[in-house]
Amino acid sequence: MTYDVEAVRRAFPSLASGTAHFDGPGGTQVPARVADAVRDTLVSSIANRGAVTAAERTADAVVLGARRALADLLGADPGGVVFGRSMTQLTYDLARTLAKTWRPGDEVVVTRLDHDANVRPWVQAAEAVGAAVRWVGFDPATGELAPDDVAAQLSGRTRLVAVTAASNLIGTRPDLPAIADLVHAAGALLFVDGVHYTAHEPVDVTALGADFFACSPYKFFGPHCGVLAASPGLLEDLRPDKLLPSTDAVPERFELGTLPYELLAGCTAAVDFIADLVPSEGDRRARVTRSLAEVGAHEERLRARVEEGLAALPGVVVRSRAERRTPTLLVTFEDRAAVEAYRFLAGVGVNAPAGSFYALETSRWLGLGDAGGLRVGLAAYSTDAEVDRLLDGLARFTGA
Repeated sequence: MTYDVEAVRRAFPSLASGTAHFDGPGGTQVPARVADAVRDTLVSSIANRGAVTAAERTADAVVLGARRALADLLGADPGGVVFGRSMTQLTYDLARTLAKTWRPGDEVVVTRLDHDANVRPWVQAAEAVGAAVRWVGFDPATGELAPDDVAAQLSGRTRLVAVTAASNLIGTRPDLPAIADLVHAAGALLFVDGVHYTAHEPVDVTALGADFFACSPYKFFGPHCGVLAASPGLLEDLRPDKLLPSTDAVPERFELGTLPYELLAGCTAAVDFIADLVPSEGDRRARVTRSLAEVGAHEERLRARVEEGLAALPGVVVRSRAERRTPTLLVTFEDRAAVEAYRFLAGVGVNAPAGSFYALETSRWLGLGDAGGLRVGLAAYSTDAEVDRLLDGLARFTGA
Protein backbone atom coordinates (compact mmCIF):
# COMPACT_ATOMS: atom_id res chain seq x y z
CA MET A 1 0.00 0.00 0.00
CA THR A 2 1.34 3.45 -0.94
CA TYR A 3 0.93 6.19 1.64
CA ASP A 4 -0.38 9.32 -0.10
CA VAL A 5 1.00 12.12 2.04
CA GLU A 6 -0.15 14.84 -0.34
CA ALA A 7 -3.75 13.63 -0.03
CA VAL A 8 -3.35 13.65 3.74
CA ARG A 9 -1.99 17.20 3.70
CA ARG A 10 -4.98 18.53 1.79
CA ALA A 11 -7.11 17.82 4.85
CA PHE A 12 -5.19 20.40 6.93
CA PRO A 13 -6.01 24.07 6.17
CA SER A 14 -3.08 25.30 8.27
CA LEU A 15 -0.52 23.62 6.00
CA ALA A 16 -1.42 26.05 3.23
CA SER A 17 0.67 28.62 5.11
CA GLY A 18 3.80 26.92 3.84
CA THR A 19 5.28 26.42 7.29
CA ALA A 20 7.07 23.11 7.78
CA HIS A 21 5.76 21.74 11.07
CA PHE A 22 8.19 19.58 13.02
CA ASP A 23 6.43 20.54 16.25
CA GLY A 24 3.86 17.72 16.27
CA PRO A 25 5.06 16.30 19.63
CA GLY A 26 3.73 19.47 21.22
CA GLY A 27 0.43 19.24 19.33
CA THR A 28 -0.40 18.34 15.76
CA GLN A 29 -2.13 20.47 13.18
CA VAL A 30 -5.88 19.92 12.93
CA PRO A 31 -7.81 18.69 9.87
CA ALA A 32 -10.85 20.61 8.71
CA ARG A 33 -13.25 17.80 9.53
CA VAL A 34 -12.27 17.97 13.21
CA ALA A 35 -12.79 21.73 13.34
CA ASP A 36 -16.10 21.28 11.52
CA ALA A 37 -17.25 18.71 14.08
CA VAL A 38 -16.44 21.10 16.93
CA ARG A 39 -18.28 23.98 15.28
CA ASP A 40 -21.27 21.90 14.22
CA THR A 41 -21.74 20.64 17.77
CA LEU A 42 -21.44 24.11 19.27
CA VAL A 43 -24.16 25.50 17.02
CA SER A 44 -26.45 22.48 17.17
CA SER A 45 -29.58 22.19 19.27
CA ILE A 46 -27.94 20.66 22.33
CA ALA A 47 -28.43 20.56 26.09
CA ASN A 48 -27.12 18.66 29.09
CA ARG A 49 -27.22 14.89 28.64
CA GLY A 50 -30.57 13.21 29.02
CA ALA A 51 -33.19 11.12 27.28
CA VAL A 52 -36.29 13.33 27.21
CA THR A 53 -35.64 16.09 24.66
CA ALA A 54 -33.91 15.82 21.31
CA ALA A 55 -31.26 18.27 22.51
CA GLU A 56 -30.51 16.06 25.53
CA ARG A 57 -30.27 12.98 23.34
CA THR A 58 -27.87 14.79 21.02
CA ALA A 59 -25.50 15.48 23.89
CA ASP A 60 -25.73 11.88 25.10
CA ALA A 61 -24.98 10.58 21.62
CA VAL A 62 -21.91 12.81 21.37
CA VAL A 63 -20.50 11.49 24.65
CA LEU A 64 -21.20 7.84 23.94
CA GLY A 65 -19.87 8.23 20.40
CA ALA A 66 -16.63 9.70 21.70
CA ARG A 67 -16.18 6.86 24.18
CA ARG A 68 -16.62 4.33 21.39
CA ALA A 69 -14.21 6.21 19.13
CA LEU A 70 -11.44 6.40 21.73
CA ALA A 71 -12.04 2.76 22.62
CA ASP A 72 -11.53 1.86 18.95
CA LEU A 73 -8.33 3.90 18.86
CA LEU A 74 -6.89 2.39 22.02
CA GLY A 75 -8.25 -1.15 21.94
CA ALA A 76 -10.12 -0.36 25.14
CA ASP A 77 -13.58 -0.85 26.65
CA PRO A 78 -15.75 2.24 25.98
CA GLY A 79 -17.18 1.83 29.48
CA GLY A 80 -13.73 2.61 30.88
CA VAL A 81 -12.95 5.72 28.82
CA VAL A 82 -12.79 8.87 30.96
CA PHE A 83 -12.58 12.41 29.55
CA GLY A 84 -10.99 15.37 31.30
CA ARG A 85 -9.45 18.78 30.81
CA SER A 86 -6.03 17.30 30.08
CA MET A 87 -3.87 14.25 30.70
CA THR A 88 -2.23 16.19 33.55
CA GLN A 89 -5.56 16.87 35.24
CA LEU A 90 -6.70 13.26 34.88
CA THR A 91 -3.41 11.97 36.28
CA TYR A 92 -3.59 14.29 39.29
CA ASP A 93 -7.19 13.24 39.95
CA LEU A 94 -6.33 9.54 39.70
CA ALA A 95 -3.20 9.93 41.85
CA ARG A 96 -5.21 11.57 44.64
CA THR A 97 -7.86 8.86 44.37
CA LEU A 98 -5.40 5.97 44.48
CA ALA A 99 -3.44 7.59 47.30
CA LYS A 100 -6.46 7.11 49.55
CA THR A 101 -5.59 3.40 49.52
CA TRP A 102 -1.86 3.89 50.22
CA ARG A 103 -0.24 3.77 53.64
CA PRO A 104 3.10 4.91 55.08
CA GLY A 105 5.76 2.51 53.86
CA ASP A 106 3.99 1.76 50.60
CA GLU A 107 6.01 2.53 47.48
CA VAL A 108 5.37 4.27 44.17
CA VAL A 109 7.79 3.95 41.25
CA VAL A 110 8.43 6.71 38.70
CA THR A 111 11.06 7.07 35.97
CA ARG A 112 13.57 9.64 34.78
CA LEU A 113 12.31 9.11 31.22
CA ASP A 114 8.88 10.57 31.84
CA HIS A 115 7.15 13.88 31.23
CA ASP A 116 6.56 15.62 34.56
CA ALA A 117 2.82 14.96 34.23
CA ASN A 118 3.62 11.29 34.88
CA VAL A 119 6.05 12.08 37.68
CA ARG A 120 4.92 14.94 39.90
CA PRO A 121 1.31 13.83 40.49
CA TRP A 122 2.57 10.49 41.83
CA VAL A 123 5.42 12.00 43.83
CA GLN A 124 3.14 14.54 45.47
CA ALA A 125 0.37 12.01 46.15
CA ALA A 126 2.89 9.65 47.75
CA GLU A 127 4.38 12.40 49.89
CA ALA A 128 0.92 13.42 51.10
CA VAL A 129 0.27 9.98 52.64
CA GLY A 130 3.81 9.07 53.67
CA ALA A 131 4.47 6.57 50.89
CA ALA A 132 7.98 6.23 49.51
CA VAL A 133 9.00 7.16 45.96
CA ARG A 134 11.48 4.99 44.10
CA TRP A 135 13.15 6.22 40.92
CA VAL A 136 14.08 4.34 37.75
CA GLY A 137 16.89 5.78 35.66
CA PHE A 138 17.79 5.06 32.05
CA ASP A 139 21.03 4.81 30.10
CA PRO A 140 21.83 8.38 29.04
CA ALA A 141 24.18 7.13 26.32
CA THR A 142 21.54 5.03 24.56
CA GLY A 143 18.29 6.42 25.93
CA GLU A 144 17.21 2.88 26.84
CA LEU A 145 15.04 2.12 29.86
CA ALA A 146 15.20 -1.64 30.39
CA PRO A 147 12.69 -3.84 32.23
CA ASP A 148 15.51 -4.84 34.60
CA ASP A 149 15.84 -1.18 35.57
CA VAL A 150 12.22 -1.25 36.72
CA ALA A 151 12.55 -4.66 38.36
CA ALA A 152 15.34 -3.34 40.58
CA GLN A 153 12.93 -0.85 42.17
CA LEU A 154 10.02 -3.22 42.79
CA SER A 155 9.19 -4.77 46.13
CA GLY A 156 6.28 -6.27 48.01
CA ARG A 157 5.30 -2.73 49.05
CA THR A 158 5.02 -1.38 45.49
CA ARG A 159 1.53 -0.09 44.81
CA LEU A 160 1.91 1.64 41.45
CA VAL A 161 4.47 2.07 38.67
CA ALA A 162 4.18 5.05 36.32
CA VAL A 163 6.06 4.82 33.03
CA THR A 164 5.85 6.36 29.59
CA ALA A 165 4.99 4.42 26.45
CA ALA A 166 7.30 6.79 24.55
CA SER A 167 9.45 9.65 25.76
CA ASN A 168 8.17 12.98 24.50
CA LEU A 169 11.75 14.31 24.60
CA ILE A 170 13.89 11.59 23.01
CA GLY A 171 11.30 9.15 21.66
CA THR A 172 12.43 6.03 23.58
CA ARG A 173 9.78 3.30 23.68
CA PRO A 174 10.32 1.01 26.67
CA ASP A 175 9.27 -2.64 26.49
CA LEU A 176 5.91 -2.13 28.17
CA PRO A 177 4.60 -5.72 28.07
CA ALA A 178 7.76 -6.94 29.81
CA ILE A 179 7.53 -4.14 32.36
CA ALA A 180 3.83 -4.87 32.90
CA ASP A 181 4.58 -8.52 33.68
CA LEU A 182 7.10 -7.48 36.33
CA VAL A 183 4.77 -4.87 37.83
CA HIS A 184 1.81 -7.23 38.01
CA ALA A 185 3.95 -10.03 39.46
CA ALA A 186 4.79 -7.61 42.27
CA GLY A 187 1.08 -7.01 42.85
CA ALA A 188 1.15 -3.42 41.67
CA LEU A 189 -0.74 -1.35 39.11
CA LEU A 190 0.78 0.09 35.93
CA PHE A 191 -0.06 3.62 34.77
CA VAL A 192 1.12 4.36 31.22
CA ASP A 193 1.56 7.82 29.74
CA GLY A 194 0.63 7.27 26.10
CA VAL A 195 0.49 10.92 25.10
CA HIS A 196 3.47 10.84 22.76
CA TYR A 197 3.01 7.21 21.70
CA THR A 198 -0.58 7.25 20.47
CA ALA A 199 0.03 9.40 17.39
CA HIS A 200 2.66 7.05 16.02
CA GLU A 201 1.73 3.44 16.85
CA PRO A 202 -1.39 1.25 16.89
CA VAL A 203 -2.38 1.04 20.56
CA ASP A 204 -3.76 -2.01 22.37
CA VAL A 205 -3.95 -1.24 26.08
CA THR A 206 -4.50 -4.89 26.98
CA ALA A 207 -1.51 -6.11 24.96
CA LEU A 208 0.64 -3.37 26.49
CA GLY A 209 -0.37 -4.49 29.96
CA ALA A 210 -1.52 -1.04 31.06
CA ASP A 211 -3.99 -0.87 33.92
CA PHE A 212 -4.40 2.82 33.13
CA PHE A 213 -3.51 4.43 29.79
CA ALA A 214 -3.63 8.20 29.33
CA CYS A 215 -3.43 10.22 26.13
CA SER A 216 -4.19 13.65 24.68
CA PRO A 217 -6.26 13.97 21.49
CA TYR A 218 -4.54 17.21 20.46
CA LYS A 219 -1.41 15.14 19.86
CA PHE A 220 -3.26 13.11 17.21
CA PHE A 221 -5.21 15.72 15.21
CA GLY A 222 -7.92 16.36 17.79
CA PRO A 223 -8.95 19.13 20.19
CA HIS A 224 -7.40 19.99 23.55
CA CYS A 225 -8.60 17.56 26.20
CA GLY A 226 -7.39 14.42 27.97
CA VAL A 227 -8.40 10.76 27.96
CA LEU A 228 -7.88 7.98 30.48
CA ALA A 229 -8.66 4.37 29.59
CA ALA A 230 -8.99 1.54 32.11
CA SER A 231 -11.16 -1.49 32.64
CA PRO A 232 -14.60 -0.56 34.02
CA GLY A 233 -14.13 -3.14 36.76
CA LEU A 234 -10.97 -1.46 38.01
CA LEU A 235 -12.64 1.95 37.96
CA GLU A 236 -15.59 0.55 39.96
CA ASP A 237 -13.21 -0.09 42.87
CA LEU A 238 -12.01 3.54 43.03
CA ARG A 239 -13.76 6.31 44.92
CA PRO A 240 -12.80 9.76 43.59
CA ASP A 241 -13.96 12.96 45.25
CA LYS A 242 -17.13 14.10 43.53
CA LEU A 243 -20.19 16.30 44.00
CA LEU A 244 -23.05 14.68 45.90
CA PRO A 245 -25.69 15.06 43.14
CA SER A 246 -23.39 13.83 40.37
CA THR A 247 -23.71 10.26 39.17
CA ASP A 248 -21.68 7.51 40.75
CA ALA A 249 -21.75 5.44 37.57
CA VAL A 250 -18.49 4.49 35.84
CA PRO A 251 -16.88 6.19 33.99
CA GLU A 252 -18.92 9.33 34.72
CA ARG A 253 -17.93 9.40 38.42
CA PHE A 254 -14.43 10.47 37.31
CA GLU A 255 -15.64 13.31 35.06
CA LEU A 256 -16.08 16.54 36.99
CA GLY A 257 -18.78 18.91 35.79
CA THR A 258 -20.42 19.06 32.38
CA LEU A 259 -18.32 17.58 29.62
CA PRO A 260 -17.26 19.78 26.66
CA TYR A 261 -19.51 18.14 24.08
CA GLU A 262 -17.98 20.04 21.18
CA LEU A 263 -14.49 18.78 22.05
CA LEU A 264 -15.73 15.22 22.38
CA ALA A 265 -17.28 15.50 18.92
CA GLY A 266 -13.89 16.65 17.71
CA CYS A 267 -12.28 13.60 19.31
CA THR A 268 -14.61 11.30 17.39
CA ALA A 269 -13.82 13.15 14.17
CA ALA A 270 -10.09 12.82 14.84
CA VAL A 271 -10.34 9.06 15.27
CA ASP A 272 -12.45 8.81 12.12
CA PHE A 273 -9.84 10.87 10.31
CA ILE A 274 -7.10 8.46 11.39
CA ALA A 275 -9.23 5.51 10.27
CA ASP A 276 -9.52 7.10 6.81
CA LEU A 277 -5.83 7.99 6.36
CA VAL A 278 -5.35 5.02 4.06
CA PRO A 279 -8.04 3.20 2.07
CA SER A 280 -8.95 -0.06 3.80
CA GLU A 281 -11.87 -2.27 4.71
CA GLY A 282 -13.22 -3.42 8.04
CA ASP A 283 -14.53 -1.82 11.20
CA ARG A 284 -13.08 1.38 12.60
CA ARG A 285 -10.70 -0.41 14.95
CA ALA A 286 -9.20 -2.39 12.08
CA ARG A 287 -8.91 0.67 9.86
CA VAL A 288 -7.28 2.73 12.62
CA THR A 289 -4.71 0.00 13.17
CA ARG A 290 -3.87 -0.24 9.46
CA SER A 291 -3.65 3.53 9.08
CA LEU A 292 -1.29 3.95 12.01
CA ALA A 293 0.90 1.15 10.70
CA GLU A 294 1.18 3.01 7.38
CA VAL A 295 1.80 6.32 9.14
CA GLY A 296 4.52 4.66 11.18
CA ALA A 297 6.28 3.35 8.08
CA HIS A 298 6.11 6.79 6.47
CA GLU A 299 7.48 8.51 9.55
CA GLU A 300 10.26 5.97 10.02
CA ARG A 301 11.45 6.46 6.46
CA LEU A 302 11.62 10.20 6.98
CA ARG A 303 13.32 9.77 10.34
CA ALA A 304 16.09 7.80 8.67
CA ARG A 305 16.57 10.67 6.20
CA VAL A 306 16.74 13.22 8.99
CA GLU A 307 19.25 11.16 10.94
CA GLU A 308 21.43 10.66 7.89
CA GLY A 309 21.40 14.39 7.22
CA LEU A 310 22.17 15.30 10.82
CA ALA A 311 25.13 12.92 10.88
CA ALA A 312 26.76 14.99 8.14
CA LEU A 313 26.52 18.27 10.06
CA PRO A 314 29.41 19.51 12.20
CA GLY A 315 28.90 19.93 15.94
CA VAL A 316 25.48 18.28 16.00
CA VAL A 317 24.71 15.72 18.72
CA VAL A 318 21.62 13.51 18.37
CA ARG A 319 20.36 12.42 21.78
CA SER A 320 17.67 10.02 20.50
CA ARG A 321 19.39 6.65 20.16
CA ALA A 322 17.14 3.93 21.57
CA GLU A 323 16.56 0.92 19.36
CA ARG A 324 12.78 1.32 19.60
CA ARG A 325 11.62 4.92 19.40
CA THR A 326 9.17 7.29 17.83
CA PRO A 327 10.14 9.60 14.92
CA THR A 328 11.19 12.29 17.39
CA LEU A 329 14.78 13.49 17.62
CA LEU A 330 16.39 15.62 20.31
CA VAL A 331 19.38 17.53 18.93
CA THR A 332 22.01 19.63 20.70
CA PHE A 333 24.95 21.60 19.37
CA GLU A 334 28.51 21.55 20.63
CA ASP A 335 29.11 25.28 20.50
CA ARG A 336 25.67 26.93 20.33
CA ALA A 337 22.44 26.85 22.29
CA ALA A 338 19.55 24.87 20.85
CA VAL A 339 17.28 27.87 21.24
CA GLU A 340 19.40 29.70 18.66
CA ALA A 341 18.70 26.95 16.14
CA TYR A 342 15.01 27.15 17.02
CA ARG A 343 14.96 30.87 16.23
CA PHE A 344 17.02 30.47 13.06
CA LEU A 345 14.72 27.77 11.70
CA ALA A 346 11.64 29.82 12.56
CA GLY A 347 13.07 32.54 10.34
CA VAL A 348 13.01 30.21 7.34
CA GLY A 349 9.53 28.82 7.99
CA VAL A 350 10.53 25.65 9.82
CA ASN A 351 8.92 25.02 13.22
CA ALA A 352 11.19 22.89 15.42
CA PRO A 353 11.10 24.19 19.00
CA ALA A 354 13.76 23.96 21.70
CA GLY A 355 13.39 23.16 25.38
CA SER A 356 12.87 20.32 27.80
CA PHE A 357 9.13 20.20 27.10
CA TYR A 358 8.18 19.36 30.69
CA ALA A 359 10.44 16.29 30.61
CA LEU A 360 12.65 17.89 33.25
CA GLU A 361 13.87 14.62 34.75
CA THR A 362 14.87 13.35 31.31
CA SER A 363 16.68 16.53 30.33
CA ARG A 364 18.58 16.64 33.61
CA TRP A 365 19.46 12.93 33.43
CA LEU A 366 20.96 13.56 29.99
CA GLY A 367 23.13 16.30 31.48
CA LEU A 368 21.24 19.06 29.65
CA GLY A 369 19.84 20.78 32.72
CA ASP A 370 16.49 22.42 32.14
CA ALA A 371 17.47 23.71 28.68
CA GLY A 372 16.93 20.45 26.82
CA GLY A 373 17.58 20.65 23.10
CA LEU A 374 16.05 21.16 19.67
CA ARG A 375 13.17 18.71 19.19
CA VAL A 376 12.38 17.54 15.67
CA GLY A 377 9.13 15.62 15.44
CA LEU A 378 7.73 13.99 12.33
CA ALA A 379 4.01 13.58 11.75
CA ALA A 380 1.61 11.97 9.30
CA TYR A 381 1.72 15.11 7.14
CA SER A 382 5.53 15.50 7.04
CA THR A 383 7.15 15.30 3.58
CA ASP A 384 10.54 14.73 1.99
CA ALA A 385 10.57 18.33 0.83
CA GLU A 386 10.08 19.52 4.40
CA VAL A 387 12.91 17.28 5.58
CA ASP A 388 15.09 18.89 2.91
CA ARG A 389 14.14 22.35 4.22
CA LEU A 390 14.92 21.33 7.79
CA LEU A 391 18.32 19.91 6.90
CA ASP A 392 19.17 22.84 4.68
CA GLY A 393 18.26 25.22 7.49
CA LEU A 394 20.40 23.36 10.00
CA ALA A 395 23.28 23.21 7.54
CA ARG A 396 23.14 26.99 7.21
CA PHE A 397 22.87 27.37 10.99
CA THR A 398 25.92 25.19 11.65
CA GLY A 399 27.90 26.65 8.74
CA ALA A 400 28.21 23.30 7.00
